[in-house]
Amino acid sequence: MSLCFAPYGWSLLAPILLLPLLYVCMAVAPRDAGGHAFWFGLGMFLTGTYWIYISVHVFGNAALWIALLLMVGLAIIMASFLWIAGWLIGHLGRGEPWFMLLVAPAAWVLIEWLRGWVLTGFPWLALGYGQIDTLYAGWAPVLGIYGVSFMLMVSISAVLVVIMSRGIPRIVGYIAIVLPWLSGGLLLLPDWTEPAGKPMRTTIVQAGVSQDKKWERDQLRPIMAFYRNATLDAQASEIVVWPEVAIPALDDQVKHYINLIRNDLRGSRRSVVFGILERSFERDPEGEVYNSVFLVGGLRPQAYRKRHLVPFGEYFPVPAGVREWMKMQNLPHSDLAAGADIQPLLVAANGARLAVAICYEDAYGAEQLYALPDANILINVSNDAWFGDSIAPHQHLEIARMRALEVGRFAVRSTNTGISAFIGPDGELLQVGRQFEPQIMTADVEPRRGMTPYAGAGNRPVIGFCMAIIALFWIRNRASL
Repeated sequence: MSLCFAPYGWSLLAPILLLPLLYVCMAVAPRDAGGHAFWFGLGMFLTGTYWIYISVHVFGNAALWIALLLMVGLAIIMASFLWIAGWLIGHLGRGEPWFMLLVAPAAWVLIEWLRGWVLTGFPWLALGYGQIDTLYAGWAPVLGIYGVSFMLMVSISAVLVVIMSRGIPRIVGYIAIVLPWLSGGLLLLPDWTEPAGKPMRTTIVQAGVSQDKKWERDQLRPIMAFYRNATLDAQASEIVVWPEVAIPALDDQVKHYINLIRNDLRGSRRSVVFGILERSFERDPEGEVYNSVFLVGGLRPQAYRKRHLVPFGEYFPVPAGVREWMKMQNLPHSDLAAGADIQPLLVAANGARLAVAICYEDAYGAEQLYALPDANILINVSNDAWFGDSIAPHQHLEIARMRALEVGRFAVRSTNTGISAFIGPDGELLQVGRQFEPQIMTADVEPRRGMTPYAGAGNRPVIGFCMAIIALFWIRNRASL
């Protein structure tokens, strides 16, 4: 199942693999249906997110058993959500293909949405991401990622109707197979947003320093020199974007360097956007550290602070005793502070308004909608170096493409070791950098305005519809007892 997603993109595998699972869920007792869905999910998440082991053990220096525990534990938790989906499908479908046409998409998508925010959420491997290059993607600007998943599940469920019905029901089943796919293609035709000004010359800078070397003391000066020189060379670019924590230091340790960059931009309409760890004493006299993005070159210094932190990566939801043990084991144990849920947009010197997402924040599409319709361009800075030469950076790029398509904006994605890219408002990859080596890429990025239907309504329509279906069938089942 993980082959449906990047970097493989075998999207047609989704219906081939999900159809027998849905048939089994329809044919067996609800508890058994949940069990089959659980094992299906466990295989999908173990193969699709094995890179957690790389980040925790290879680059995080945690013991092998800790890395395996976290990797398998997360896969079990995510598969448990699918157990609920399987149980709901078996319980509410009651062996009727016609019921499955509504129950299966609603249950699956509702559970996808739940695992995207329960326990801070892990929305990776939502079905819709694997359809970014198919006609189903046309539903993204209308209903978002979960709408794409819903329409795919409708087509798959309709196959059961065709196989197990005759006459008019079979004809309707054929229509239900094709209609979501064809209508998705038609929805790709409209231009949901419009230009808000002339294209802006924009440059992405990627140093390509691996995670195991980046924080070595002798790397700081070469890294700073590389980013500054690349920015000086990009004189024609109005916006230059560096990656997440591009400079391996706290901001107050490199004040002189930041002022140097600011002086380089003085008197021009150029701006530099870069990630750095920001130390603040606003709320705590001992200081708090934020994973931030700074913008220099505008009227005043501006910052965006990461809001959605990574558990066991940027904060540790563990008791004090466990934290002390982690400290003794020379493991990461300090928490970063989270930024406010709603933050002002970064405004470049040329007036462009930028909506920023740091690292895997862009996997939480609905959380970014507060920035619209004001935002003209999406900025994603990330550090996928934590996952080495695995499938994770490719999956993350696929997610960034979906965010651009959902809201009809160009996206500029800068990462430390790749995959950096310019993405069009239709989710198309306009320019892609190579991994694990220095990259300087320049392209014209057009600011956009307007709202797609999804940008205006978010996930409420599709999730509300799924909840209504589940509630109606639940009441129906209760009434028939």
